Amino acid sequence: MSESSSDFRHIVLRRRQDVLFATLNQPQTRNALSPDVVAELARVLDAAESDDTVRALVLRGGGGFFCAGGNVGNFQSRLDADAVKGDDPVAARNREFGHFMQRLAALPVPVIAAVEGAAMGGGMGLACCADIVLATRDAKFALSETSLGIIPAQIAPFVVARLGHRVARRLGLSGERIHGETAVRLGMVDELASDSAALNEHLAQWLSRIGACAPHANRALKPLLQRCGHEDEGALLDDAARLFAACMRDEGAEGIAAFREKRASAWRREFTAADVREAQATTPASAA
Repeated sequence: MSESSSDFRHIVLRRRQDVLFATLNQPQTRNALSPDVVAELARVLDAAESDDTVRALVLRGGGGFFCAGGNVGNFQSRLDADAVKGDDPVAARNREFGHFMQRLAALPVPVIAAVEGAAMGGGMGLACCADIVLATRDAKFALSETSLGIIPAQIAPFVVARLGHRVARRLGLSGERIHGETAVRLGMVDELASDSAALNEHLAQWLSRIGACAPHANRALKPLLQRCGHEDEGALLDDAARLFAACMRDEGAEGIAAFREKRASAWRREFTAADVREAQATTPASAA
């Protein structure tokens, strides 16, 4: 990975045991998704996509708050912008965020969102793009856009993909805030932690589980799963057979040998809560 944390102003990026930890670090805006923040997150996706040694991506918010969603302070400037050649600048900027969301959802490595404080609007959308969502018991989730007279436009497909149409309608049309067991029951959260320290423990456990899986196999499986239900089944299974054979000739030989010899595979990685805490420690945020 060519990127280093010093290259970023709005997030803290660290790499530990081939896992990228991207921590939003704009506490003055509660880690709102300004264009600059989204641009830096897009660079993190570039790093994860281009480096096949990256095993996973962890998204978290610094200062005990995951993400407040869109930066409301930027909304007025968008309204004041003049249309260029008939294009609506508000629609264009909104769609740019959608392109980022598509990339995040399609990232071939496991994505974990570790949520404290709240994930509001677009912040909840970020979490919905993750494969695994961990949260403290008091963390809140809400599709708050309609209370501002707008809609959760670019995150809608990803909210529906995670929660289904019924729950997405319930949350989107009411602005209801959910947390704790309700968030788990509705499918927003996979596992709850009592507090931030326990969240680090849970995150370490999940990263260790991912660390037991072959990285190239995970990169092959996630895109395959994303195609299920959207393509002809026979053609999909033809591709799956070819992927299986490629995996067998790649990491499969080591995995089978490790199983027979009752030893850990060469790719195995273990994480502790201390590893997680160190990787996600934030320094004072730079001025926006």
